[in-house]
Amino acid sequence: MSDRKALDVDIGQEHILIQRRYDALGAVNDLLIAVWFLMGSFFFLKESLKTDGTWLFILGSAQLLIKPLIKLISLIHVGRVFKRTKK
Repeated sequence: MSDRKALDVDIGQEHILIQRRYDALGAVNDLLIAVWFLMGSFFFLKESLKTDGTWLFILGSAQLLIKPLIKLISLIHVGRVFKRTKK
């Protein structure tokens, strides 16, 4: 019927656990970015809070730098675990 071959990949329980932790960390980071930008936007509606709003935008922007770092660290960590389990 079909000439397809099954691909069986064992990524291991440790890999899944590590990846889920980094995914959770990334989700918390994304949530905080949204909070900072939303608060900063509201602060800009009142003249006396514009400086604080600017700092919230700067904080949110700095956290945008953290996002790719979390992904990169995750890839490195999982790669090292994978290499260790292959030995």
